[in-house]
Amino acid sequence: METTAVRDPESLMDALAERWWVPVVRGLAAILFGVLTLMRPGTSLFALVLLWGIYAVVDGVFNIVLAAYSGRAGGRWGWFLFEGLVSVAAGVLTFAWPSITGIVLLALIATWAVLTGVAEIAAAVWLRKLIAHEWVLGLSGLVSIAFGFMLMARPRAGALAVAWVIGVYAIAFGALLVGLGARFYRRLHTAGRMAPASAAPTPAS
Repeated sequence: METTAVRDPESLMDALAERWWVPVVRGLAAILFGVLTLMRPGTSLFALVLLWGIYAVVDGVFNIVLAAYSGRAGGRWGWFLFEGLVSVAAGVLTFAWPSITGIVLLALIATWAVLTGVAEIAAAVWLRKLIAHEWVLGLSGLVSIAFGFMLMARPRAGALAVAWVIGVYAIAFGALLVGLGARFYRRLHTAGRMAPASAAPTPAS
């Protein structure tokens, strides 16, 4: 599922930094989903299923893209791919089962959140030697796991309360992903500013 070693850690981080927009797009999609959910917390179950399904597929596709870039750079791609496939599968399942009941939907979202959280924590552990702020990704994983267990503990909570919980979680999760993308972006531009100086020829004496 993963490559055995990173051939060049700096090359891998440069590749991830060049795709800083991937976690940013994932984060913005989550924030949008959360805002829409909070704006209409009394929306029908069908509308919530449709909205969440779209978000899950978008999130999964971008994670698969990140896995592909990581693999090309010689890095470990398994956890990114796993998270992406779980998200796409969960989203497709909601579209294939539009008459899903509230409790089953919550169980599906809870399972997705826990699996996603585990994958992100695993990715953060792997990245700890490559970036200084891997805790952002790890924290997003913890938030996902906590959210998943919260839904499992209260599967029969009122629809309004569940909508608020889902909305707040999505916004917090999205903000963390945008923060991770911003760190990648800063790394990319810091490296870009340092490159010309390091590549400049030494004046002749």
